[in-house]
Amino acid sequence: MSFLKEFKEFAIRGNVMDMAVGVIIGGAFGKIVSSLVDDILMPLIGIATGGVDFSRLSCMIGDAEVKYGMFLQNVIDFFIIALCIFSMIRAMNSIAKKQKEEPAAPAEPGIEEKLLTEIRDLLKNR
Repeated sequence: MSFLKEFKEFAIRGNVMDMAVGVIIGGAFGKIVSSLVDDILMPLIGIATGGVDFSRLSCMIGDAEVKYGMFLQNVIDFFIIALCIFSMIRAMNSIAKKQKEEPAAPAEPGIEEKLLTEIRDLLKNR
């Protein structure tokens, strides 16, 4: 099988398309969370810490500038994204659990089943 045919079969599968949609939505979600951290949370944390802007924190080691403030901001981004994903998965699992707990009502027996039950009971009583 040629490389192109193999790739075409791989790309057409439903799972690949679902994964592609997930990556695109995940990228957009990442931008929203980054904006939440950069534009809302970090300024509030900066106020609480006396006006410190984490993104500008750095130190010089020899000739190299180590920007540990950006690292701290990215760590906070990660924890907020992880918390959001955990919350969404937890909510989805609780919804799925509720659906499993609610047993479906037993189906009403059909006319044939009722007649067969009556015949069985009559034969049993003979």
